[in-house]
Amino acid sequence: MAEYKLSINKKPYKVEANEQMPLLWVLRDKIGLRGTKFGCGRGLCGACTVHMDGQAIRSCSLPISAVGKAEITTIEGLSTDNNHPLQQAWQTLGVPQCGYCQSGQLMAAASLLQQHKNPSDQQIDEAMAGNICRCGTYQRIRKGIHQAAKTMQEEAKS
Repeated sequence: MAEYKLSINKKPYKVEANEQMPLLWVLRDKIGLRGTKFGCGRGLCGACTVHMDGQAIRSCSLPISAVGKAEITTIEGLSTDNNHPLQQAWQTLGVPQCGYCQSGQLMAAASLLQQHKNPSDQQIDEAMAGNICRCGTYQRIRKGIHQAAKTMQEEAKS
């Protein structure tokens, strides 16, 4: 066991963990942030997506020892009151069905919108390709990303 000093959602945390413990389990079991979901455990489905220094990563396959001084953002840190344009679009359009994959979908979409302010369908499809939705809400996800991008552009103008 080693002690790790982490910055998660702009808050400091100290945890003791085995160096190979995946970040996902540190977030869920050691810190109590349960919005990030376990899906496959191999980084293939995207349910465990969080941001590391603004980039979408799979927390189930990243050992805690690899985090270093990076800033981690989870779904709980996307906004404090569910008012992020993506969260609002998801609610307005009824994007989730079962909802299990949606924290990973939202985090992947947020990373995309940091890189592309007005993404094309192709850019959305490429960025979201690694996030599996067993309910098949892909068209609503794409529509939600477009709506959030539009909202963000309007907010930037005002």
